[in-house]
Amino acid sequence: MKISKALKFLALLPLCAPASATPRHSPWPGGVAIVPIQSDTRPAVMVNNNPVLVIRENDRWVAIVGIPLDHESEAPIVATLIRAGGESEQVRIDLQAADYPVQRFNVESKYVAPDQESLDRIAAERIVIDQALTRWRVNDVKEVMLKSPVPGARSSSFGSRRIFNDQPRSPHKGMDIAAASGTPILAPLSGVVSATGDYYFNGNTVILDHGQGYISLFCHLSVIDVVEGQDITVGDLLGKVGATGRVTGAHLHFATYLNGTAVDPALFFETN
Repeated sequence: MKISKALKFLALLPLCAPASATPRHSPWPGGVAIVPIQSDTRPAVMVNNNPVLVIRENDRWVAIVGIPLDHESEAPIVATLIRAGGESEQVRIDLQAADYPVQRFNVESKYVAPDQESLDRIAAERIVIDQALTRWRVNDVKEVMLKSPVPGARSSSFGSRRIFNDQPRSPHKGMDIAAASGTPILAPLSGVVSATGDYYFNGNTVILDHGQGYISLFCHLSVIDVVEGQDITVGDLLGKVGATGRVTGAHLHFATYLNGTAVDPALFFETN
């Protein structure tokens, strides 16, 4: 598709979408930006060369842009909107600062200083996991809000800087939901199982592809009840809560991804 060389540069105004349709506009690292688009036909939207989820909401199209946790809040995100025929414009998404806490944990030493055999395993698994988390499947996504995969208290630990055995590690890219081992995990949204496995850090894991780069991740399961390629509808059994991988106790690590980046799952939970 040919892109027009004459680009408009617009500042995105804050937008609060209905909770039942899209998450609220949350323009900070780890959040999502809601970009309304007036167009008769479905536009394409790109950020950092990655395609972005676009859904139909009432009489308009809406792009839901995931903002990377490591993106500097002082620097805006620039999204390129491409309409049918090649007409394009740029939308500047100004960001707010995010203040995430620090969390400290003590775990088995093998999860802080893996041996070479484990490092090789981790590297191989990382390829599989990254491919699943960045997958783009063409699909007419109609719903993005989520049902709760398990009952239980949801932590606000997304984005927290984690220190294991006094060693700093990557920020937490999901939400921990308290649940006893063996608690059924139900699909929060329809999709296709893109990967399953027993991974070094994540333990037993299911990755669910909802379409257009919208991905959900379920970790530390005791049992996996689905297979790769399986079609899933809301409420289907994915597996059961466990304590596999790098954990301090049984719980569900639940994560959501958009345009290849982790975003706060709390933004997608229905309030009713």
